[in-house]
Amino acid sequence: MNTVHVVGAGVAGLAAALALARAGRRVVLHEATPQAGGRCRALPDGTDNGTHALMAGNRAAMAFLRAIGARAGWIEPEPTGLPVFDLADGSARRIALAPLAWRDPSRRPPGLSLRALGALAGLAWPGRQVSVATAMRGHPELHRALIEPLTVAALNTPADEASVAPLGAVLRRLALPGAARVLVAEHGLGPDLVAPAVAALRAAGATMRTNHRLRDIAEDNHRIAALDFADGATAIGASDAVILALPPWEVERMLPGIPVPQRHAPILNLHFAHRTPGPVRFIGLLGALSQWVLVRPTGVSITVSAADDDIAWDADALAARVWPEIRAAALAFALPGEWPETPPPARAVKERRATPRHDLDPPPPPPLRPRVNLLLAGDWTYRALPATIEAAIRSGTAAARAVLRG
Repeated sequence: MNTVHVVGAGVAGLAAALALARAGRRVVLHEATPQAGGRCRALPDGTDNGTHALMAGNRAAMAFLRAIGARAGWIEPEPTGLPVFDLADGSARRIALAPLAWRDPSRRPPGLSLRALGALAGLAWPGRQVSVATAMRGHPELHRALIEPLTVAALNTPADEASVAPLGAVLRRLALPGAARVLVAEHGLGPDLVAPAVAALRAAGATMRTNHRLRDIAEDNHRIAALDFADGATAIGASDAVILALPPWEVERMLPGIPVPQRHAPILNLHFAHRTPGPVRFIGLLGALSQWVLVRPTGVSITVSAADDDIAWDADALAARVWPEIRAAALAFALPGEWPETPPPARAVKERRATPRHDLDPPPPPPLRPRVNLLLAGDWTYRALPATIEAAIRSGTAAARAVLRG
């Protein structure tokens, strides 16, 4: 039987490997680090690297969670609307992300009007090439309360730089019934995503090799002839295939000439060792450094997307800046437990090249099959969506289908 070598055990690699293994292919999954997950990984101390959330309208992600038996681990912490605390005026409100829910005045975002709805519809119209901030220039209140936070969260790019096109792809999906529900991993990415995916792969007969870094590839007549790993070369047979599910800079290193994103945006996460009685909560912040607060009984985490100006700060300085914001939001929404003024111990996780910048000048999309027996996967390769978990899974399954088609 021919073998498919999937290089990179991030979400795209996991999705590709599972689809192939369940289709009866022999699969070997190679991962450079000690564990799977990529940018959606659990850290050695059990915490997540970030406050990852999924929208219920992410159909590929939902299907993948069901396929690995992990759907029940993703819960909706705020079913009545997203709690949002505004540090500028101390207001605490719930904002619905689903347009149909805006029939309830108490769940509408500030600044919503008929003209603003028209501007919002314009954002979702495909094919536009303008920045989000420019498109919303006439509606600053709605932009600040809803569009700018959504842009930074989904695109990891400041609104004055971000293109309307990828944001429109997100908005079109959120408009579907039930699609705007926000889901988070109840216990964390390790138990609710990575571990079930690895277990499903092993049950399907796939082989996984961790600490197995790819150094280079050998080509012969526009085919991949060998994969050069740190512990030696692996020959690629005539009927074998390779899927590279790697970051763009790694693909560029091994395949010069492949168009890859050159500009990336950082994400900063801070994890506080602060236990609460529960339940899991997810809160948005306006006018703050931190943008999203994920409260689990085991700890409190925040995310700063598009963190160009803040990535260099150390953990203690960040904690001193962020904890008062978290505390104010927790008290405003009457979260249970103690919320002292002194910041608890915190750990910073910095992804300096977390995603490509979704600006007005993206590079051309890479080919799905740059060599006869080589395919690419990864969130950055799937240009119909911004670089998200949904895009990663769709790219992995697309590469797997291409292998199965021969």
